[in-house]
Amino acid sequence: MGHSWRMGSRILSDHPKRRSFMQRELIREGLLFTLAASYEEDPCRFVSLSKQTMDSSLAREVVAELRNDGYVEEQVRGVIRLTPSGYNLHKNKPLPYTYRSSRDPKTISSAHLPHLAFEGR
Repeated sequence: MGHSWRMGSRILSDHPKRRSFMQRELIREGLLFTLAASYEEDPCRFVSLSKQTMDSSLAREVVAELRNDGYVEEQVRGVIRLTPSGYNLHKNKPLPYTYRSSRDPKTISSAHLPHLAFEGR
C-alpha cells in the first residue's frame, strides 16, 4: 500500500505516475521561473543548463516540450532562453505550488523549489 500525504483537503498518493507528473511539473515551473528572471534582466540572453540538469532525461523532455510549444528557444542543446510567449505564459500564471496547510499556516511558494542549476552565458 502506498504512502499518502495530506495537502490542504487533498490527499496525494505515493504512486509512480503521480510522482513522475509532480517531478515534471516541478522541473517545468522551476525552468520557467528561472528563465523568466533571466528574461527580465536581458530578453536576448541565453542560459546554459547545468550538466546535472542535462543528464536528467525528464528535464530534457520538459525542455523539448517547452521548445515545441514555442515557449523556449534553444540555441544549441542545453542553451536556452524564453520566448516572449514563454515569458507571458509564466507571468500570467498563478504560482502552482502555493498552498496553505491546515496544520502549518506558512505559505510555500516556488521560491522554495529545489534550485535548478544554470550557468550564465
